[in-house]
Amino acid sequence: MTSFRAPALISRERSILEFNRRVLAQARRKDVPLLERLRYICIVSSNMDEFFEVRFADALEAARLTDELDDDEDLARAVVEAHALIDEQYRVFNEEVMPALAAERIVIVNHADRTEAQRQWVSQFFHREVQPLLMPLGLDPAHPFPQVANKSLNFIAQLAGADAFGRENSIAIIKVPRVLPRIIRLPDRLTDGRQAFVMLTSVIRAHLAELFPGRQVLAFSQFRVTRDSDLDVDEDDVTNLRQALRSELTTRHYGREIRLEVVNTCPPELAQFLLNQFDLPPAALYRVNGPVNLVRMNTLIDLAVAPKLRFAPHEPTWPAAQLPRGRRVMDCMAERDILLHQPFESFDPVVQFLREAVEDPKVLAIKQTIYRTGTESVLMELLIEAARRGKEVLAVVELKARFDEEANINWAERLERVGVQVVYGIVGLKTHAKLLLATRKEGRHMVRYAHLSTGNYNSKTARLYTDLGFLTTDPEITADADAVFRHLASLNPLDRTKRLLVAPFDLQSTLVELMQKVAGAARAGRPARIVAKFNALTDPVLIGALLEAGQAGAEIDLIVRGACMLPPGVPGHSEKIRVRSVVGRFLEHTRVLYFRWGESERDEALYLSSADWMTRNMLRRIEIAWPVRDPALRQRVIDECLVPYLHDGRDAWVLESDGRYRRAGEDGLSAQQALVARHG
Repeated sequence: MTSFRAPALISRERSILEFNRRVLAQARRKDVPLLERLRYICIVSSNMDEFFEVRFADALEAARLTDELDDDEDLARAVVEAHALIDEQYRVFNEEVMPALAAERIVIVNHADRTEAQRQWVSQFFHREVQPLLMPLGLDPAHPFPQVANKSLNFIAQLAGADAFGRENSIAIIKVPRVLPRIIRLPDRLTDGRQAFVMLTSVIRAHLAELFPGRQVLAFSQFRVTRDSDLDVDEDDVTNLRQALRSELTTRHYGREIRLEVVNTCPPELAQFLLNQFDLPPAALYRVNGPVNLVRMNTLIDLAVAPKLRFAPHEPTWPAAQLPRGRRVMDCMAERDILLHQPFESFDPVVQFLREAVEDPKVLAIKQTIYRTGTESVLMELLIEAARRGKEVLAVVELKARFDEEANINWAERLERVGVQVVYGIVGLKTHAKLLLATRKEGRHMVRYAHLSTGNYNSKTARLYTDLGFLTTDPEITADADAVFRHLASLNPLDRTKRLLVAPFDLQSTLVELMQKVAGAARAGRPARIVAKFNALTDPVLIGALLEAGQAGAEIDLIVRGACMLPPGVPGHSEKIRVRSVVGRFLEHTRVLYFRWGESERDEALYLSSADWMTRNMLRRIEIAWPVRDPALRQRVIDECLVPYLHDGRDAWVLESDGRYRRAGEDGLSAQQALVARHG
């Protein structure tokens, strides 16, 4: 690679926090229905939990290992920005969204605002449903501070007076079981025509004194601790990865403490007591103006009856032009490649493809990768049925899919019980590629039918995430897919692939070569263009190749939903690079890569991929990218997945050279809305 001038990169932590600012901005949009605005607030809370559990925990550990914890400016800045973001989140919740919901007669009723009849109902609910499950723990040398699970709800109380034995133990802890509902709807007969809810925390607060008879509650607070949630399994030193992971799952809830949340009225001495117990610095304390876990507000969204305050129902369409009703999916695949664009088009053809393969006696073998399928999955049930019918079934189950480990372990065990050959990929590498392959005997030949995807085999998220699925019988692509499965199962070297790019072998290097081609064309004065859409850009090697191409004169547009460490528009470094992010109703998840290095169609390439441009995806995962060679399908990908997003003036944000984002517009085109209309 020729030398290039590298600007200072944006820190990954800061970029993740900037993404969550964009999500929070959705909660302030007047054109977003009110309950959906509340849902975006919940999404930010969930995202921030994961930020602390995973990314921030990793960064802290890296700083500790290098003795740079006190001098890491990026970490210190991330802490400041995380505090500011969470403060802003609660301000939007308290001052904008909840008052607007109250105007629609959807309210959360605090204890002070309850009528006498409501208080009586809450009291009965507390004594019947809540109190029997609460176990206050007074602290003394025989009752040490309890183990507090990750993200669990707890109370700390400061007490006056002596305990039953005349001792002055002043601190008590109440752990709130997860089985208790966090949001409770009041009966309609008590609500004056409103939809009224009470929070479990408010119910407990109102009756806290009853948990300590004979003593006075001087002060109290909700609190929640967020812990490092990475599973620590040495794959080189275990004989059965599944058993090791199942054992490790039992300790996930008790990893190293990262963040402490308390309500903003928590007395300083109680907050300091908790910090000392968890061995956390003051910067790890987050005082919040409201519930310590806003994710639980999803329950209110689910319970509220208000269709006009939600997005209009969206029903994905069946792609009748490619798959006429009444025809077998596999027959259509045999005639031409088929492209599915979810959630605008239905995921059902993928299910139908697998069902046909299961029911077809000529299909002898089925192979599939499993990353995130969910606890309920028609696809997994079909694989089980295939094995029962005597077909050869191979399932490559990724046990280390973060936060889906338990579901995947359970599926692996069910699959094995019916004779499916289950493997867990390669030690040290996650299998993130999305592949489904059916081998059918047709006359004297074996014909392979394949589905490749940018997203997971999950029918639920297929209605919420934008992804591309590709159905094909292309002999080269399907042979490459089969080679990937053989490699994962046998541990033999991967056969040289003709069409698929496969990480960690040649995906990163081929992407660099394509960008070098573009850079060479730019230097020679030929058309030179890169347009790429993915979820994250953090890999230094790929960032370097982009900078080189941009400095050579290539025009580069990047559509990066989440973290992007490359600062665009820096004079002398990245003037030719533009970066935008689209945050709308659906989660952008598609990975599309377009390169042009000349005048003719032979001087361009378009790939779809399972991989984001992160080092882990390029070097520590099994990932794939595959070319779209059919001219009509290639143009469709450009027209649906690139062009509308480059012109989005409603849901798009533009990354500035200083790492901040500005909204591209508020009244222009929404790419997602245009695609809903196009496929409606």
